[in-house]
Amino acid sequence: MQQSLEESMARARRIRLMVFDVDGVLTDGSLHFGADGEMIKTFNVLDGHGIKLLQQSGVITAIISARQSALVARRAADLGITHVQQGVHDKLSGYQSLLAECGVEAEASGFIGDDVIDLPVLTRVGFAASVPNGHPEVRSRVHYVTTAGGGRGAVRELCDFILRAQGNYEAALAPYLG
Repeated sequence: MQQSLEESMARARRIRLMVFDVDGVLTDGSLHFGADGEMIKTFNVLDGHGIKLLQQSGVITAIISARQSALVARRAADLGITHVQQGVHDKLSGYQSLLAECGVEAEASGFIGDDVIDLPVLTRVGFAASVPNGHPEVRSRVHYVTTAGGGRGAVRELCDFILRAQGNYEAALAPYLG
């Protein structure tokens, strides 16, 4: 389903709700466990700032993850992401409830995922994205694949892409340019 840059930008232009997977997208997909069993995840600050810029432009942000983690809840709270669904193995159900909750049509929503569990959502959103280290079946069915890897700036790249498509990139940067 890979499309031309122009087609992908046209789809990104309509985004009013952007949904993020966690493991493999907001993180590099590695799971680290401490000696006493606590899980450690690493998040990228560039990704976080990209999400904040997207929110400031009026795009609603959300997380749907099959895994349950207090670390994800904390990161979401730090970023002001109020729509967080964790422990959701039926991501399509979670996605459909998000659409209803946010009052957004599927064509105006986007999702970035990396594995086959994400396909039910990726094949229904208006703008589907993945990371270069995502599963081949996923990468072959999305509208956009980032050049940066999951947890390594992929989300920031995607947020910048959406901001550019919507004509909001320069306005997002303006406060930092003096």
